[in-house]
Amino acid sequence: MLNPRPKKRLGQVFLVNEHIAEIEAVHAEGKNVIEIGPGRGMLTKKLCSKAKLVVAVEKDAVLFNILSATMRDKNLKLLNADFFKLGSDILKKYKIDIMVANIPYNLSSKVIEFLIKNRLQAVLCLQKEFVEHMLAEPGTSNYSRLSVMSHLGMRVTKIIDVKKGNFSPVPKVDSSVIYIKPLKNEVSDEDAYMINLLMQHKKKTLRNAFIDSRHSMHITKDEAVEISERLSNNGSRIFTMSPEEILSYAKEILHMLSQMSNRVPSPP
Repeated sequence: MLNPRPKKRLGQVFLVNEHIAEIEAVHAEGKNVIEIGPGRGMLTKKLCSKAKLVVAVEKDAVLFNILSATMRDKNLKLLNADFFKLGSDILKKYKIDIMVANIPYNLSSKVIEFLIKNRLQAVLCLQKEFVEHMLAEPGTSNYSRLSVMSHLGMRVTKIIDVKKGNFSPVPKVDSSVIYIKPLKNEVSDEDAYMINLLMQHKKKTLRNAFIDSRHSMHITKDEAVEISERLSNNGSRIFTMSPEEILSYAKEILHMLSQMSNRVPSPP
């Protein structure tokens, strides 16, 4: 069976427009590439024609077996595995230069976090609305934690919008192909956690956002009020601040918390 039924639990939709795959594959020229979820192999074939090496990681055993039986490219390494269980080691093992992939929508946030952590460039096809949140500027309705982390960790350039009819089965939403270039900003797990806490109350002032997050920091309201009063510009609303400002306040808060019996919140 060369066209197995897509598995909804894996978020499978398959690209059916070769032109989109060609646009994505251009960025793989002469590089060692990793692809998550090659599916039926349309993008994989284009990558193999351009890249030095293609490492394609397919979690679905049925699709993996089909790809193994039909694709004979010498520069292709197929792996039947959960990409996230392989972790960063796979990048070192195969000296990966770039990720090029049509990502299942339900893995988008996880993939972006992986790219930021590993400072890996990428060309990805993601849900259009997700990309709009990544690109959102301060003060806009789409500005979110994803916007802040994306701006801090990477430079994102939209390459092309992709109508939903270019996939099978047809998803409910359109997509966008983007190029991601990693940046060198230092954002620790603790910083990211604090940013997340503040952005959960993004419409509030910095002062009130911090006070409302106190339970996650295991401090009393009085302690939260005391710290919030020491923060400069604490009357500004979170969603109007630049990503750099939010990161700066996150670091400042973490420093103050560290002075209080080492009560620094730990990411879950």
